[in-house]
Amino acid sequence: MTFAAIIACASFSFVGYAMAQSTVAANVAKPVSLPDIAIGSAKAPVTITEYSSMSCPHCAAFGQNVFPMLRSKYIDTGKVRFVFREFPLDIKAAAASILARCIGKGDSEQYLSAVDTLFKLQDRLMAQTKDTLIYVGKRHGMSEQDVETCEKDQAQFDKLTADQQYAVRELKVTSTPTFFLNGVRLQGSMSFEEFEERIKPLLRK
Repeated sequence: MTFAAIIACASFSFVGYAMAQSTVAANVAKPVSLPDIAIGSAKAPVTITEYSSMSCPHCAAFGQNVFPMLRSKYIDTGKVRFVFREFPLDIKAAAASILARCIGKGDSEQYLSAVDTLFKLQDRLMAQTKDTLIYVGKRHGMSEQDVETCEKDQAQFDKLTADQQYAVRELKVTSTPTFFLNGVRLQGSMSFEEFEERIKPLLRK
């Protein structure tokens, strides 16, 4: 193969990769069944989408240790938009996600506050699911009856399942946490420094 042919082949491969990447980015950005939980400027040059499970210890660690730093340095300053999506690994995580939706009532900040509480109580949630859901609900202004009514909302569970199936089918999400940074899939735990290393070049473009 000639040098020119090698260059042409490499260029074609790069274009193909870029097109595939833009397709993934478009699929990540598509509206799903449940309203997106999003904070940060809609005009931010970088979007991080996280797929998370309330029963995932690595997700809880990210929420407690990494997310606050990302928020103060990049999200609250308009550089990054953060989208949180549920990917429950079990029925307990699904029940916790539904409760957070009921607490949030469409408000992303209220939803994320509930998620923060649930992550802090993760061990308790896994061991005593019903009692923990009631406790978290009461901390956010819900009665025990409100929590039970919330958890019986089959339509919400169906939407949650549909969104998870979409993530598996179209985005190849198989585990949590999975992040998409402007459409690039990053699987598994990541430190603040690893995020920052990937964010900074995108801000210079």
